Amino acid sequence: MDRSQEIIRTSWIGIIANVLLAGFKAAVGILSSSVAIVMDAVNNLSDALSSVITIIGTKLSQRPADRKHPFGFGRIEYFSAIIIAVIVLSAGITSLIESVKKIFAPTEPEYTTTTLVVVAVAIVVKLVLGQYVKSKGEKLKSDALIASGSDALFDAIITLATLISAGVMLIWGISLDGILGALISLVIIKAGIEMLASPINELLGTSIPAELTKQIVKEVSEFEGVHGVYDLILHNYGPDVKIGSLHINVLDTMPVHDIHGLTRKITTQMFERHGIITTVGIYAIATGENRRAELQSKVMRTLSAHEEIVQVHGFYYSEKENMLSVDVVPDITEHDDAALISKLTSEIQPLVPGMNVVIVVDHNYSES
Repeated sequence: MDRSQEIIRTSWIGIIANVLLAGFKAAVGILSSSVAIVMDAVNNLSDALSSVITIIGTKLSQRPADRKHPFGFGRIEYFSAIIIAVIVLSAGITSLIESVKKIFAPTEPEYTTTTLVVVAVAIVVKLVLGQYVKSKGEKLKSDALIASGSDALFDAIITLATLISAGVMLIWGISLDGILGALISLVIIKAGIEMLASPINELLGTSIPAELTKQIVKEVSEFEGVHGVYDLILHNYGPDVKIGSLHINVLDTMPVHDIHGLTRKITTQMFERHGIITTVGIYAIATGENRRAELQSKVMRTLSAHEEIVQVHGFYYSEKENMLSVDVVPDITEHDDAALISKLTSEIQPLVPGMNVVIVVDHNYSES
């Protein structure tokens, strides 16, 4: 069973559990003539909506790529997660409003034995269901499932808080319904905002995890002929489609045919191990005793001496083009690229009088 099938199966379990719970509540509510229990049954049917959204989103995300969407529709999963997060956030806000009303106008709860049994069953079912769906979401890296599971857990917590406040009211005559409800509502609102943040960040584009960056650099560096890995960039088009690029250093004496073979091996391994469609660029390291190698050493040493420069690479020198170019990666605290380029150019220019000096400012797109 692949990832999408597991997500859909888990969502169906959520739907079935909510429908069965709703049926149980409705039957008990009708037999006991309790409008409150019947309405709670209707609420359980609405809870199944998040699972339905997850299924629809997952199925739509599996549509094959077309001319207008060459990277596929994987990002639809993020929209599903956003919709569910908005539902959770709305529930938290609504609960907060109702809880504040109860603080200023407390009401004495009326619970029968039948009601307490129904509430207890609902709490247990929702806790088990919520934990199951959320853990599946974390395992499958599905924001939609995580949000759906969290929704069920929050329902259970709200119901439990209501039950506890009712018990306190019946035993000691103290009304905690509004206060507990308000506190839990704030927790739900906070969680809803955090749920929104994850899929929104994926759509905006997040930095590459430090662990993945280190792993890729380590793996690529182990290939014979690679003398450095730079400019790692990764774009996420859904959980199953990743597009990336990187540059490697090779000796300028390496034959083109061997370079071609090396890049083939790297791209194949990146796809097999990480599912990343990778483009590999080449930087040539000057070798031998010549003007190019001498300048390379001086330029790299001069630029690396700056504390604000994290990395120097991509040295290129051509007398025919009358140009010297080099890439630098500044510290994250450095924001004025123009000033940095001007300063570094003024240091390098004396090494090559009359030549065009090009300082390219790269940026680190990973967390490391």
